[in-house]
Amino acid sequence: MPEKILILDFGSQYTQLIARRVRELNVYCEIHPYNHVPDLTDEVKGVILSGSPCSVRDQNHPTIDLSQYLGQLPVLGVCYGAQLIAHEHGGEVTPSTIREYGRARLSELHSTNRLMKELTPDSVVWMSHGDTIKEIPDNIEVIASTDSVRVAAYKLRDQETYGIQFHPEVTHSTEGKRLLRNFVVHICGCVQDWTPDQFIENTVAEIRETVGNDKVVLGLSGGVDSSVAAMLIHEAIGKNLYCIFVDNGLLRKDEFQSVLDSYKHMGLNVKGVDAKDRFYAALAGISDPELKRKAIGRVFIEVFDDEAHQVEDVKWLAQGTIYPDVIESVSVKGPSATIKSHHNVGGLPDFMKLKVVEPLKTLFKDEVRLVGRTLKIDENIIGRHPFPGPGLAIRILGDITAEKVHILQQVDHIFISNLKKTGLYDEVWQAGAILTPVQSVGVMGDERTYENVVALRAVTSVDGMTADWCRLPYEFLADVSNEIINKVKGVNRVVYDISSKPPATIEWE
Repeated sequence: MPEKILILDFGSQYTQLIARRVRELNVYCEIHPYNHVPDLTDEVKGVILSGSPCSVRDQNHPTIDLSQYLGQLPVLGVCYGAQLIAHEHGGEVTPSTIREYGRARLSELHSTNRLMKELTPDSVVWMSHGDTIKEIPDNIEVIASTDSVRVAAYKLRDQETYGIQFHPEVTHSTEGKRLLRNFVVHICGCVQDWTPDQFIENTVAEIRETVGNDKVVLGLSGGVDSSVAAMLIHEAIGKNLYCIFVDNGLLRKDEFQSVLDSYKHMGLNVKGVDAKDRFYAALAGISDPELKRKAIGRVFIEVFDDEAHQVEDVKWLAQGTIYPDVIESVSVKGPSATIKSHHNVGGLPDFMKLKVVEPLKTLFKDEVRLVGRTLKIDENIIGRHPFPGPGLAIRILGDITAEKVHILQQVDHIFISNLKKTGLYDEVWQAGAILTPVQSVGVMGDERTYENVVALRAVTSVDGMTADWCRLPYEFLADVSNEIINKVKGVNRVVYDISSKPPATIEWE
């Protein structure tokens, strides 16, 4: 097992960013809710306590037994985490008298302190908290301040325990990554050996040991996650991996055959299944997006199960589950509110009596791509934009018909092809078209038309957790709109979505 940093989540919106920054240092880390903490093992080299929307002044504020960490391992408290440590040691945490949100500059920096090593005076940091540490006991020393926050950073005098009242993980903190490196590398002593090559070597060995000579079945989607999972398992067990690629009739134009060809060139043992009619029949008359997702999930499992039963003595089901799927299936205060059904975690029927292997469950999306490139998977698959599990069904607002799918496939193809042709595709995290249930008046030639409105959506993001709408050139949008209206029968108006996530989601349904 690799050495790791344990991140205890108290509900901060930035917790996953902390993990991403630590992993960028080639150090493995795991996020666990503060109330579901695993037992400490020798691999744990340090602990980070996240921020929280709560206050330590609340009667039922989230807390843990700090004695199991403080003095035993290096600990870094971030915002709420820092206030919790100070509070437990007799410090005074009070509501901020001024709004402490946004950029601030560090002053009175103790550059000799190991956490502050190589940070420059007046370094910009990002504040985001409603409380502040007003008073500290004698066993805590201040190691950095700002103009308005005296205890911006501190250290317990007799141990490697630190607290900071700013967020080093966000890009607004200009030297935040350096501070995290100081903690993870210089204070915790991590050796920074968690790399794609090391991950592949360890994962392939683990799959071989776990699966042995058993057969594994995997549902391929054409996306990055399932493709990388397939190649890792293929490296471990070869032809004992049986891949099934289902055409649900909701893929992009010509995608089924082109992706199937790519998989066969990769040496995978893959079977393509045309199940379009089964999916269209199950979706007939359904407009509610959640019901559409459930219908698609149900039919996919039925089709997949039919095909899996044709493989004799299969023992394992492989899934392309990635780390955000795992994190989002567990919340700090119990089950999270359901935003939408997830196509990876959970939902397996009782009749699929298979053990599950998930080789990517510790990776973020960008890490999956790094592993895929190290495995030399076709860049057309690795560089492919994320595509929703339910496919075009959640980009068609309202009920699903073969005719609507055909219209949207053509629109989407024009949009994506032009992004690639103009060199814009790799600047976009995810792009697609939406067929709205709106019809509008138009004029084509001398005739009045009353046809469909389509929306184009393109966003920039790092991991899909947050996203901003992409500022595509007006000339590009004009050309794409013109081509869509001229070539796609049934569309007479094109609009562009300029909503960010949050408050909007990337997909419309």
